[in-house]
Amino acid sequence: MELHILEHRLRVASIAKESIQLFTYGLIKLAFLSSKTRCKFFSLTETPEDYTIIVDEEGFLGLAESRSCLCVDAVADIAVLSWRCHLNKIMGFGGSNVPPVALPTAVASQFLYHISREPFIGELPSSEHLSVADATWLALNVVSGGGGFSGSQPIGVTKIAKSVIAPLADQNISVFMLSTYQTDFILVRERDLPFVMHTLAAEFTILRVVNGETVAADDLGITNGFVKPKLVQRPVIHPLSSPSNMFCVTSLDPDTLPTVATLLMDVMFYSNGVKDSVVGNEDSGHIRFFSFSLIEGYISLVMDVQTQQRFPNNLLFTSASGELWKMVRIGGQPLGFDECGIVAQISEPLAAADIPAYYISTFKFDHALVPEENINGVVNALQVSQAEKH
Repeated sequence: MELHILEHRLRVASIAKESIQLFTYGLIKLAFLSSKTRCKFFSLTETPEDYTIIVDEEGFLGLAESRSCLCVDAVADIAVLSWRCHLNKIMGFGGSNVPPVALPTAVASQFLYHISREPFIGELPSSEHLSVADATWLALNVVSGGGGFSGSQPIGVTKIAKSVIAPLADQNISVFMLSTYQTDFILVRERDLPFVMHTLAAEFTILRVVNGETVAADDLGITNGFVKPKLVQRPVIHPLSSPSNMFCVTSLDPDTLPTVATLLMDVMFYSNGVKDSVVGNEDSGHIRFFSFSLIEGYISLVMDVQTQQRFPNNLLFTSASGELWKMVRIGGQPLGFDECGIVAQISEPLAAADIPAYYISTFKFDHALVPEENINGVVNALQVSQAEKH
């Protein structure tokens, strides 16, 4: 098999839930107007704690303070506020009681046209409400049968547990995972790349993507004195939980994105109240989780079934079996970025049981998605593994 080192240099950041409106303008442009930004790798995941963004350097330019962007952000907020004030008048609501409904298509189209005319200066204004991981990350992709990830079948995190995830954990190399509808991305710190290549060279043909072309990866200078550390057990020390939501992992044709832009903007940024009214509250076992990725022109969506039902029929791609997924959340306190082996601790027992899984790391916690019929066995297997390794 081949291991591709993609050319994107990535940053990982967290936006506080209460601050998302400060960043909505830039995020909308990254998600819906990528041709205006030159951004090729963008992912936004909402969890109960925060929003995690993974974005390449082109999309990350706005993390430097820019008054001009803040002014345009204000225009975006005014557009939304104006629409809700209009609802106040026609629906008889007052003050802050306007329900969080989607902008109509005509208004959203005008808004998108307006911001598409603005220069791409500082898409994500930096502030105390934005936390940024202190490293630059590179995305790795395992490809079976050659070609890019867009032309291959998903490998699955459990399929690469023994060949990629466990060896990197043994070398004390931290990874950050992003599974999508199309494939699985293994993010490693750029400074760790020489050790990653040395560790995986015996198992894979390692190639690097340069200007869209796949070429042989250069030797990055690991010396003959490199010593592999002793293998150590990696106990699962983090609490596990399984929300009651059922999830789908899906995609849509990028050409149809404009037709659902209004709905997607509402789901991503404006419909917290709607989601609360649909599923009750988090005490009922449901959690808020939604993931949108636009990577090299391919869209991936992870959402619960209540959110899926808001989309038009036959728009979202689904498997022939219509498979639904349950989630295992990893972590009781924020996991951080330095601990090694968290993904391995979860993926290895699943691989041993031949259970497929998607895996999405976020700024504070990790999330594994497994077929709903396997959830009880998965939780039991992980708890047994935890008990055995303590």
